[in-house]
Amino acid sequence: MAKQDELVFLPLGGVGEIGMNLALYGYGPADHRQWIMVDCGVTFPGPDLPGVDLVLPDIRFLANERKNLKAIIITHAHEDHYGALADLWPGLNVPVYASPFTAGLLEAKRNFEKDAIGEVPVTIFKAGDRINAGPFSIEGVAVNHSIPEPMSLMIRTPLGNVIHTGDWKIDHEPSLGPLTDETRFRQLGDEGVLALLCDSTNALRDGVSPSEKDVSESLRKIIEDAEGRVAITTFSSNVGRIRTVAEAAEAAGREVLLLGSSLKRVCDVAQDIGLMEGIKPFISEEDYGFIPRDKVVVILTGSQGEPRAALAKLSRDEMRNVAFAAGDIVVFSSRAIPGNEKAIQDIKNGLVEQGVHIITDTEALVHVSGHPRRNELQKMYEWTRPKVVVPVHGEATHLTAHKELAEQSGIPTVPRVRNGDVLRLAPGPVEVIDEAPHGRIYKDGSLIGDFDEMGIGERKKLAYVGHVAVSIVLDNRYDIIGEPDLVAIGLPAYDDEGEDMEDMLFDAAIGAFESIPRARRKDIDMVQEALRRAVRSAANNAWSKKPVVTVFITRV
Repeated sequence: MAKQDELVFLPLGGVGEIGMNLALYGYGPADHRQWIMVDCGVTFPGPDLPGVDLVLPDIRFLANERKNLKAIIITHAHEDHYGALADLWPGLNVPVYASPFTAGLLEAKRNFEKDAIGEVPVTIFKAGDRINAGPFSIEGVAVNHSIPEPMSLMIRTPLGNVIHTGDWKIDHEPSLGPLTDETRFRQLGDEGVLALLCDSTNALRDGVSPSEKDVSESLRKIIEDAEGRVAITTFSSNVGRIRTVAEAAEAAGREVLLLGSSLKRVCDVAQDIGLMEGIKPFISEEDYGFIPRDKVVVILTGSQGEPRAALAKLSRDEMRNVAFAAGDIVVFSSRAIPGNEKAIQDIKNGLVEQGVHIITDTEALVHVSGHPRRNELQKMYEWTRPKVVVPVHGEATHLTAHKELAEQSGIPTVPRVRNGDVLRLAPGPVEVIDEAPHGRIYKDGSLIGDFDEMGIGERKKLAYVGHVAVSIVLDNRYDIIGEPDLVAIGLPAYDDEGEDMEDMLFDAAIGAFESIPRARRKDIDMVQEALRRAVRSAANNAWSKKPVVTVFITRV
């Protein structure tokens, strides 16, 4: 009996978390499915991952499925949707489809990053275009978001049609198009939609999102009324907001300075594809000091508290050609990503110490999210009329709120799905039928590996308890030659009685060695372990913590 074809959805990232979006759609019998990948994003490490630069989705599931992966489609160029592509693509080597802006940013990043892997060939794919990949036919559908050229995907298969929304919202007056294409979504609903895989980020928020036009007017008024400099920090990918600020600055007779390498890269790509037409050239950092304070606006990176970003450096007064003065204004035209609150507050405190006035979205309408609120989600249900809604792109609270909203709105089937779940969409009952390997891998410098391979666990220990290295040289009679070496890194210098910590640990190591009979010293491994235990015990007695200890013994 022939095995039955199935249509399945498998998220390897982005479901049960914000960021690291990677979705797989599979078609065919269980032992021979063909796949497409939608998005390939990263998330950013917190303080619990010292030294890690990026967190990437674990795609080991695709190791055995690589020959069955037909295409990768990128919905838009936010890092949480495309940031892992350059690092993971060489292991997949399949066609990639993305918009001109996304392709341009990918190339710009490759040219900028020293450890960049080779070029990822991209076929341009825009809203309104259609491509075929194995049993899948994919159409791009225009939506509005906080970045140029975002799109949803209509994925057609012999077992039914699926809409993957990506990130979207409804804004009838955006600062930069496109509009979310209501007409096309209604037409797709008429054609028939089996399942809607839909953004859940703002599923807890009632109503509809304010328009970018309202944000533009608010920013324009702040710039017009300011007596000193105005600096506006926002996400570097928000080209529409950058345009708005530049236009408002020009109307107020002010010049504009861009600060931050990512911001400059985005603007270069936007310029190349015609999104910055009509905007005056930006000034250089060298010109900044010669322009009156009431004649300049700064657009800069650092809205999320990044310690090496331009805003953080300015809060510490560490930039050579640019500085703020008392009475200047800094506008946070952004919303804090969860986990970044303390870093952002530290920057605000540094600015306030300089006499700078801070404006956030609690004082004025200076930011609006790029994701749909509850009424907008219900509009999407109304347009597309899906039989199934699958909440994606959100943490557990967002996904649960979206599930409840969809059920209240009359959607007959709203399954609970998390990363690694293989959800059968058709035929038969919509349900999780399997679990695939999934997880996280880590980029640290130019290397990528799992938690243990990258030494992250040991690094976390070092961050808490420091390290002690002991080196001893023995002669052929197993006696110590010369003076042993002991180096303590990350430990207190003295105990609570003022005794030197290194001297105390040194004495403990020597005492442990001398207590071992010469005949037993031939067992070098045993000697190393005895000294390691003695040093850790001495440190614990003095400090109530046990450092990582490494003992080197050399016999000559």
